[in-house]
Amino acid sequence: MKPSTLVLRWRRLRGSDRFAECLRVLLALGGAVAWCYGSGRIDAVVSVLLGVIACALAETEDHWRSRLSTLVLTLACFAVSSFAVQWLFAYPALFALGLLVSTFVLVMLGAISERYATIAGSTLLLAVYTMIGADALGSTSLHPWHQPLLLLAGAAWYGVLSLLWSVLAPQQAVRLTLARVFDAMADVLEGRAALFTPVHGVDREALQLALAMRNERVVEALNDTRLMLIDRIGSRRPRGSSAARLRLYFMAQDVHERVSSSHYPYDELAEALFHSDVLFRCEHALRLEAHLCRQRADTLRLLSKPPVDIAARAALEDLQGAVDALQKQTHPPAAHLLRSLQALVNNITTVHRQLEGATPVGMPSTEQEGLLQNPGPQSLGEAWERVRLQLTPRSFRFRHAVRLSVALLVGYVVLHLVHPRHGYWILLTTLLVCQPSYGATARRLVQRVIGTVAGLVLGWATLRLVPFGFWQMPLIVASGVVFFAARLRRYPTATAAITLFVVLCFNQVGNGYEVMWPRLLDTLIGTAIAALAMRLVLPDWQGRRLHDVLAETVRSDARYLTHILSQYASDRRDDLDYRIARRDAHNANATLSNLLANMLREPGQHQRGSETLLRFLAAAHTMLGQLSALGANRQAILVAPAREAIAQDGARAVRALEQLADALAGGLQTAATTDDVATAHALDSCSDDEAARLVIGQLSQIMTQRDRLAGLANSLN
Repeated sequence: MKPSTLVLRWRRLRGSDRFAECLRVLLALGGAVAWCYGSGRIDAVVSVLLGVIACALAETEDHWRSRLSTLVLTLACFAVSSFAVQWLFAYPALFALGLLVSTFVLVMLGAISERYATIAGSTLLLAVYTMIGADALGSTSLHPWHQPLLLLAGAAWYGVLSLLWSVLAPQQAVRLTLARVFDAMADVLEGRAALFTPVHGVDREALQLALAMRNERVVEALNDTRLMLIDRIGSRRPRGSSAARLRLYFMAQDVHERVSSSHYPYDELAEALFHSDVLFRCEHALRLEAHLCRQRADTLRLLSKPPVDIAARAALEDLQGAVDALQKQTHPPAAHLLRSLQALVNNITTVHRQLEGATPVGMPSTEQEGLLQNPGPQSLGEAWERVRLQLTPRSFRFRHAVRLSVALLVGYVVLHLVHPRHGYWILLTTLLVCQPSYGATARRLVQRVIGTVAGLVLGWATLRLVPFGFWQMPLIVASGVVFFAARLRRYPTATAAITLFVVLCFNQVGNGYEVMWPRLLDTLIGTAIAALAMRLVLPDWQGRRLHDVLAETVRSDARYLTHILSQYASDRRDDLDYRIARRDAHNANATLSNLLANMLREPGQHQRGSETLLRFLAAAHTMLGQLSALGANRQAILVAPAREAIAQDGARAVRALEQLADALAGGLQTAATTDDVATAHALDSCSDDEAARLVIGQLSQIMTQRDRLAGLANSLN
């Protein structure tokens, strides 16, 4: 193998989004094992390593200042939880009450922000780890506080490593998340390219549905990037690398709007241009732009310079030439079609220039416009208000808090009935399997059982092949690293790795074979309790909030359209209000996509019109694309009659969307609102302004799509 290939593979490994966390875990676990063996404290290895894992799971990708405060808060929560468990362990009645109350409180605290939700979940996990350790030591331990201190020591050791890493590489997490944005946008571009295939019989509705799922990943990555930038910039003026990452984030937002754009119905475009090569050239150009997106992601991961893509430039020139040839034909296509086609070509060209860094479109023009909306609570009062608003049975978080509390309480009772010794794996399994939605719980349940069985088989084989404790230590460290490498994308593999980790850890202080059957039995019991809790304790079927989510999707589109139209009256600007409206529209669309994905995993009797809802999602994503096309082409309309026509036609579209949203929220029927006469009158008012006619055409498509959504919604009621 050539040295250059080895170097390239190493750089790609180092640029992976899992590399940094896995390396920190490797150093933390390796250091803990070295200390335990070097000091002769083999009996402490289980508690210290579990503390490391709990703190690593509580980690958030913050700047070192925020990470320091988060670490202090995490260790404080860990200390309270661990010492409370140790203190109440000998009093089952009080322990059960404390388990019920603390679980509910910790889950509800997650309403404050994602950071608090992560800390709360890890605190619950550490509490169960404390139970397992206290159970292993038994009630005869001479030092009851020894084990909580070891857990905290392991957590603090990982926290220090994480803090040092954040100081030494403050921008790494932002780079990797931005890379994830461009990778996800490349997937969207490839999905968009497939829509241009001029072949009869293409199921473009299915392609739109797949595109909506891909767009959900872009939205998630953009939201993660925004949170990281807010954490690193704060109220300060961005400078240096922070300013560069912020500019790249704004560019990614603009590219996403353009990538999401839909300038003309794809079926009609394919029919009208079936005998032309223009659509093939559009498809080819979009695939090359997807490749350029992936190159941009690689430059962020590998800290390299982006290559010049000559092929993409040539493809765009050929595409423009094909459009020019269409216009020069003796019998060219309809003017409105050519207008939309030229807007599409201009949009793809702008995306290319953005990705090359040649055209800084979409950048806020002033420092005030460049502010980012901070989603975190700004005071204790606001934090409490967020929790208070969730204290209702209509809230999915409240229902999950009650469900998980009851499930853990039942698990605690069952373990005392089945086998009081070594039974706390039941609580661990229940905690990890019981998810907020039925679909996620069902998927996690199967993955947990498969991973546990695989891990026990690996553990049995390892104990047979490597029976001596010291030689098992590298395998303990390696299995812990594999768990963190796989936990977000390959949960069965992660479960197998952590099961092997547990078997080998307990083999250091006892007999690893003794935990195998209890581990398997407790996994089956814990998954059964989680499944029953999901069905019987305040089940959160997705259909309960379906109409609210459908209504919010359309209402967010109406707000987005309102902000777009205001800029045709003034001028293009990417200020905070506009970016919030755009993000809300994409977030609402992603929420609908996620809700339908979860609903499809629920039992048949709880799936409400699944086929119709999938069509609604595809249509909603199509309309979002039409809105994005309006947003991508924002410019001031200078001719007064045309500007007034756009304002009137746009206001009519906004009212129609708001009326549909109100009907969806109330589960009411709604009528079609398309008015061809009004559209024709608006086009007549814009006869001398091609840009205005393009806007009116897009508004007409939006109204048509609105009526399609209304028809699908009516069939659900």
